[in-house]
Amino acid sequence: MTETKTKKPEGQVLTSTQKKFLKGLGHSLSPVISIGKEGLGEKIIKATELELSRHELIKVKIGKSSPAAKQETAGYLVNHCKSNLVQIIGNTILLYRKNVKLDKEKQIKLP
Repeated sequence: MTETKTKKPEGQVLTSTQKKFLKGLGHSLSPVISIGKEGLGEKIIKATELELSRHELIKVKIGKSSPAAKQETAGYLVNHCKSNLVQIIGNTILLYRKNVKLDKEKQIKLP
């Protein structure tokens, strides 16, 4: 029986200091993506991609009616959007992806 391994995302690896910094920034953010009873689909991936390109740091809320588990959802979004998982609190996922195309003032400067 062969074992399949999950591919690691191609994004950068965040240090614990960087994660702590991003958690602080994410504390005041409102979720920009909501996952409902439809679960994960192409629309969610496209919306997540768009919001990551606009903001670099976003919150994703998993609704109570969503069939997807939070760990699976986080892994799926990280792999498909090539982003970094900062944290999962309750049913909220905090994702980060650097965007060098953003104006320098809008880019998050990691410690």
